[in-house]
Amino acid sequence: MERLLWCFLVLISFSSASGQTDLHKKAFVFPKESDNSYVSLKTQLKTPLTAFTVCLYFYTELAPIRDYSIFSYATKEQYNEILLFWSKGKGYSFSVRGREVLFQSPGNTDAPTHICATWESASGIAELWVNGKPRVRKSLQKGASLGTDASIILGQEQDAFAGAFDRNQCLVGDIGDVNMWDFVLSPEELNAVYTGGTFSPNVLYWEELNYEANGEVFVKPQLW
Repeated sequence: MERLLWCFLVLISFSSASGQTDLHKKAFVFPKESDNSYVSLKTQLKTPLTAFTVCLYFYTELAPIRDYSIFSYATKEQYNEILLFWSKGKGYSFSVRGREVLFQSPGNTDAPTHICATWESASGIAELWVNGKPRVRKSLQKGASLGTDASIILGQEQDAFAGAFDRNQCLVGDIGDVNMWDFVLSPEELNAVYTGGTFSPNVLYWEELNYEANGEVFVKPQLW
């Protein structure tokens, strides 16, 4: 009986750190600065990405204080395949294949923030939507394609594949409702996602997310 109880407790401990879990109305919480607390998201891409949409909520008080990473997608060839990053004094940095464009935006420390980033290779058009409102479209890496063997990290920026984290770029706060598609959502669909729609995400789906949490990361009810 004691051995069975021990095995049960081990399984519970493991499932809290890793698994495919319904995270509806929940969020990952990163409560303090760290260079070893992060969430790794698992997905299987069979063909290179030539378009994508990433949407998520985040909540932090870091905007007027320092830079921080929001979403980091790296391959062994390029650790900034996709990077969504807040740069103090500049706004949102959106990188594809190591090149970035900046979207000016005032720091929002009063409420959770919803962002969607889209990109397509054919036109090179990059878009950023913040709380349901689009920023000016910009040109980024026309004709490029993104690798499939990806390390996708929340809470830290990758300066090497799945590592080389800097605590001065980590996010302190909450991240949730992370969804990703291998195509560009329309403006109507992006507005619907902001108000609660999903449109069957086929790369990352928050309600069936396969992830591994490392360090001090907690799953808690959403604050939005």
